[in-house]
Order: sequence, then structure tokens, then C-alpha cells
Amino acid sequence: MIGAAGAVAAGAALTPVVFAAGSDADSGTAEAGTTPEKFPTTRSDATTGAGPATIAFAASYVGVRWAGDREGASLRLADGAWKTLSGGCATVDDGGTALVAAGDVTSYEVKAADGTTDVRSLAIDTTDGPQRTVRVPAEPTRVRGVRYLSRPAWGADESKRYKDGVVNSPEKYYPLQAITVHHTDTPNGDADPAATVRAIYEYHAVTLDWGDIGYHFLIDEAGVVYEGRYSGDDGVPAFDPDGNVVTAFHTAGYNSGNLGIALLGTLTDQGPTDAAKASLTRLVKVVARFKGLDPQARITYTNPVNGVTKDVTTVGGHRDWLQTECPGQTMYDLLDEVRAAAER
Repeated sequence: MIGAAGAVAAGAALTPVVFAAGSDADSGTAEAGTTPEKFPTTRSDATTGAGPATIAFAASYVGVRWAGDREGASLRLADGAWKTLSGGCATVDDGGTALVAAGDVTSYEVKAADGTTDVRSLAIDTTDGPQRTVRVPAEPTRVRGVRYLSRPAWGADESKRYKDGVVNSPEKYYPLQAITVHHTDTPNGDADPAATVRAIYEYHAVTLDWGDIGYHFLIDEAGVVYEGRYSGDDGVPAFDPDGNVVTAFHTAGYNSGNLGIALLGTLTDQGPTDAAKASLTRLVKVVARFKGLDPQARITYTNPVNGVTKDVTTVGGHRDWLQTECPGQTMYDLLDEVRAAAER
């Protein structure tokens, strides 16, 4: 059973032991059991339409969204070569989207193919903006012994979940049926993975208009686990107090009752680090035991919202659900090993 620091018996209500939520210190709130930490404010600069864009700051990532063909847009960073955008992990109903590491550029250019419309881009900086203070849990937060960074601990700005003064994607909860593994299709050897998580959050919440980060958990190359999608103020990551999983945005059309775990990096030609694979296995084991799931079983997933079904393995890859390369061929080939280890 997932709790902020510990566990309760399977089937019982979830009761967090350590407060795992947080807020800006500027709000005047000083929660017990937290300590103030500083994070750079995420800066972003949106551009509508194809063509050149100049940025007022150095951007580490550029997110692009378009309607039309899935490969209907290209991006050129500064004076570099054109790169055809093919979507990476994120999927959308019409057209394509991509998050591209930009290497601190101050300009870029987007080119649209014939038939491509509604081009939008967002330059993102999560490292050098003005400092903001966040109340972070003073004690480690854990998922049955698996330590993780709560949203405030990686610097999530909760205002990103709001649009026009209201929550953009209100929380909905359903019984857990499946676990889906992803890679983020971002650079390997990431020197600042928390900054990358904040960039993915900005991209998902703002550029894609999902209102939050698309995954329930993320794992970096050092094996550090990050809490993803907001699930409530009770300090329980991914689940509500009754044990139902919050709907996230990682597998379009099959999100409800499906928990998404993303490994940071590109795992097409290389596999995850030993530390990342070990954390993934432990996390899958914890979640599977919590809900009594068999990681190796074949199941018929049924979308609780619309009744759509899909025959999958309880623990699978993004490509088992949709046409995508995610979680990368090398990671996908390791899933049998992860499933077997998680069942032991």
C-alpha cells in the first residue's frame, strides 16, 4: 500500500504518515514537517505559427505541437541543421508533438510541411530563472521503502495546473488495471534531471494543455524516483486514499486505470542504467503487490470511461498500446526481465 512513509495492509484505506505536499513560501503558509528550499522559476516563451523565433532567455528545451501529419513539422536550433520532429513519447489525437533539448539557445525556427496547421512552440528554461521558495518535506518520502522525490521536492510549480483560475485537468480516479513503461526521449547523461522533469511538466501542462505532467512517476539515471501527476493533498503519490489511481496523460485513449512510469533518457540503442532498472523493478513490484496484480499476466484492459478494451500484459510498454517507438527498443526488450523480477 502506498503511503508517504510506510505502508498499511492491503485493502485498507491509505493513510500518509509524512506530509508530502508543498506550497510556495510566499503564500504565507509554513506547513509542519517541511523546510524551505529554492528552485528557479520556470520561464517559457510561446510562439504561434511556423517561422523564426527569438527568445529573451537561454532555453534548454523547445516544445512543439502541430495538427496534420504526425511528422509534419521540423525544427532548427540557432544555425544548426533541420530536424524532422517525430513525436518522441507524447502522443496526441491529431498531428504530432515533440520536446527537443535545445542546449541554451536564444533562437530557433519551425518549418511546417504542406497540410500542417495550428503550429505552436514553447521555449523552456528551468535552470536560470528567478529563485522561488517551496516548502519541501523535511523527512524522506517513500513508497514502501522506495524513496521518491515529492512534487515540491523537485520544484513543481502547482500554478501550472491551473488555467483561467481553475484546475485545468481535475483529478479522476479509477481502479488500477495496468502499468505502462515509457522513456522520455530526452538526452542521456543528464546533468540536471530535476530540471528536465520541470521542463517535461511545463511541456505537458502548457504546450499540450494537459494541465499536469503526463506520468505518475519518473526515474532518472541515478535511480531517483520522482512523483509525477498530482493526485491530491493527502500526501499519497498517484493514488487516492481508497487506493484508486488518478488518471494521467501518458497513453492516449487508455489512461484511466493505467499507471505510467517514465525513465528519463532515450533508451532506443542503449538500456537504462542498473540503478534506473533497479528502481523501476522495485516500483513495479510495490504497485503490483499493493493492488494484487500479476506483472506477467495477460489481461483485457477495459477503459472505465468508454468501455474500449485492449489485450495487453499487466506491465507493458507504451508501444503495446499505441503506434510509437516508446519506451525505446532496448528498454522494451528488457521488460520481460523487469516483469519476472517484480513478481519474485
